[in-house]
Amino acid sequence: MKFVHAIEGLSLWVGRAFGWCILILTLSVSYEVFVRYVLNAPTVWAFDMMIQMYGALFLMCGAYALAQDTHVRADVVYRLFPVRVQATLDFVLYFLFFFPGITALVWFGYEIASDSWRYKEVSFNSPASIQIYFFKSLIPVAGGLLMIQGLAELVRCVLAMRSGEWPERLADVKETEDLLSELDLNEIAAIKPANK
Repeated sequence: MKFVHAIEGLSLWVGRAFGWCILILTLSVSYEVFVRYVLNAPTVWAFDMMIQMYGALFLMCGAYALAQDTHVRADVVYRLFPVRVQATLDFVLYFLFFFPGITALVWFGYEIASDSWRYKEVSFNSPASIQIYFFKSLIPVAGGLLMIQGLAELVRCVLAMRSGEWPERLADVKETEDLLSELDLNEIAAIKPANK
């Protein structure tokens, strides 16, 4: 579990760090809306910067989502299986689909990034000719982080197949629905405002 939690810790740290892209994205959109519609002086850089911030957030938070088991899955039938069956299915599916896809992401992402660095690629949509080779470097990095987190998930599957219970994940933020589902009825009643 030290191996698994060390990798999860890295994934959580990277996800939290790149989570700040949301704040930058929000501020830049707000600034662009203000200068465009109030001052009638739109910027030439805001659109590309917003795309790069969103792309960085999307790419670099994938391992975080995998570490927190928050990727979307169709578990209508899966959740009804015993833990050992779930772990066996996950183990097999990681090898059949996850690792080949992530290997392709790393391989072709590296080719895309190296070509972009060689040409010193700039955005063709931007009148400001914003450089995008830094951004494209995130593609293989994100794939590498997903690959490492996938190894931790394989170890988690093996432990679950042996014990019949899923090992605990490192705790982080929770969705409001998850928090409410953990409360009992008395705690929920205390949260609701009194009707007057």
